[in-house]
Amino acid sequence: MPNGQITKSLAELGLHGATGARGSARRVSGIAIDSRDLRPGMLFAALPGTQVHGASFVERALKAGATAIVTDPAGAAIIGDTLIGQEVGLVVMRDVRAAVAGAAALWFGVQPAMMAAVTGTNGKTSVTSFLRQIWQYAGHKAINIGTTGVDGDWHFPLKHTTPDALTLQRILSEAAEAGVTHAAMEASSHGIEQRRLEGVMLSVAGFTNFSQDHLDYHKTFDAYFNAKAGLFSRLLPEDGIAVINIDDPKGADIARVAEDRGQEILGVGKNPGARMRLVAQRFDATGQDLRFEWRGQAYQQRLDLIGGFQAENVLLAAGLAIASGDDPAHVFAAFPHLTTVRGRMQLAARRGNGASVFVDFAHTPDAIETVLQAIRPHVMGRVVAIVGAGGDRDRTKRPLMGAAAARFADMVIVTDDNPRTEDAATIRDAVMAGAVAEGGCDVREVGDRAEAILRGVDMLEAGDALIICGKGHESGQIVGHDVLPFDDVEQASIAVAALEGLI
Repeated sequence: MPNGQITKSLAELGLHGATGARGSARRVSGIAIDSRDLRPGMLFAALPGTQVHGASFVERALKAGATAIVTDPAGAAIIGDTLIGQEVGLVVMRDVRAAVAGAAALWFGVQPAMMAAVTGTNGKTSVTSFLRQIWQYAGHKAINIGTTGVDGDWHFPLKHTTPDALTLQRILSEAAEAGVTHAAMEASSHGIEQRRLEGVMLSVAGFTNFSQDHLDYHKTFDAYFNAKAGLFSRLLPEDGIAVINIDDPKGADIARVAEDRGQEILGVGKNPGARMRLVAQRFDATGQDLRFEWRGQAYQQRLDLIGGFQAENVLLAAGLAIASGDDPAHVFAAFPHLTTVRGRMQLAARRGNGASVFVDFAHTPDAIETVLQAIRPHVMGRVVAIVGAGGDRDRTKRPLMGAAAARFADMVIVTDDNPRTEDAATIRDAVMAGAVAEGGCDVREVGDRAEAILRGVDMLEAGDALIICGKGHESGQIVGHDVLPFDDVEQASIAVAALEGLI
C-alpha cells in the first residue's frame, strides 16, 4: 500500500474466514462492487446480479490490482482455480450482499446520528421530504435520500431510489462529516431485498401503503410484501419505533411484524385507534386545512398542498419526527411551511382562464386512483388525465392503470411513458384496453407525449384541471436504450405558453 493510505483488515470489516494471502488479516485500501472502479490494493465484492454474476469479472479485478475478493458460494464456483498462485485473499459468505453492506458501513465508519427509513408502494418520496423539512424547521441539519437524489442541507445525485450499499454508506459518511445530523431515506423493495440497507443504524421506520408494483421483479404479491416487511423484521432494531399507516389493509400485517420484534408502534390514519389521527379535511383551490389529534388532543393546521393523500403523508412524516425525539408542538408548527416534492402533485402551469396543470409520479393503478380522487375536491370543473405505462416492467398493471384513469377522470389521454425496449404502440394498446373496458369517460390515444400534453392543455376550460401521470420529476424519456430529454413540467409550461400566445 502507498505510504499514508488508509487500510483496514478483512477482519476489521467483519469479513472473517478468509483464505489465501494472510487470511482475514489481509489489509485492503478500499471496496469496489464494479471492477471498473478498482484500484491496486482494494477489495472486490463479486456480487450476484440479475444478468451476470460479479465473479465473472474476477480476472479483470486481478489485472486492476485487487488484493482480496468477497463473494458467495456460486461466485466461488465461478472463480474456481483462478486464484491459485495469486497473492489474493478470498472470503466466501452465504449472504454476501449483507456482508458487503456491513463491510461498507465499517469502512466509512460514520452516519448521521438520527436515521429514518420509509417503505411502501407509494408516498415514500413525499414522506421522506416532508420529514426532512420538519427536521430543518426544528433546526436540525437534515437530508432525504431517494428517487429525487439527496436533498436538503447536503446534495448528491443518485441513479436508484435506494442506492447500492457502498454508495449509500459513502453518502451517509460524507453527509455526517458535512454536519448533517438527521437523514431520512426511501427503502425500496429492491433495496431491502438486495441488502443495501444492512449496516444503516436506524432509529425509526415508516410504512405508507401497499399495492401492485414491481411484480416483474418480485413475481408475487407475497414476495413483494415480504420484501417491504423486511424493513421491520430485519433492519429496524428491537428498540426502534415503527410508524405505520394503519388505514392501509396491509398496515395491520406490518404492525404484527413490528410487534413480534418488540418495536414500539405509532399508528397514523383516520382509524380511531391511531395515535396520530386525521379527523377532518377542508379543501380549496390552493390547499387544505387539517384537523387532527395527537394523543387525544385536537390540532388544526394549514397545508398548502394539493391532494387529500398529502395529509396522510404529512402526518406519517410528523409521526416519524416525533418518534425521532422532536417536540410535537414544533413538528405541527412546520405544517404551513411544507412544500411539495418535485413531480408529486406539482402545479406545473396555469392557463389564463384559471385551469390548472399538475404533474405527478403516479405509475401504478392505485397511485393513479389516489391522485385522481385526491385532486377532485380542489377542482370545480372537469379532471383530465394523461396516463401511460413503462416498458420492460410489470405488464399486468397496464390495463389496470387505464381502468383506474377512466374510472376517476372525466377525460383520459393514453400516451407513451418510458417504452424502453418494447413496442410503444403495444404498451398503449394494453392501457387503452383497460380504459375503454371501464367506460364512463372520453378516452383518446396520442402516442407522442409532448403532443398529448399540448392536446390536454388545449382541452382545459375554466375550472378544469389536467394531471399528467407517470414520470413526475424525471427529466428524460427512455426509448430503446437511449434517454431522450423530456420533462413533463417543462412541456406543460411550453404548452400553456404556446396556447396563450406567449411564445
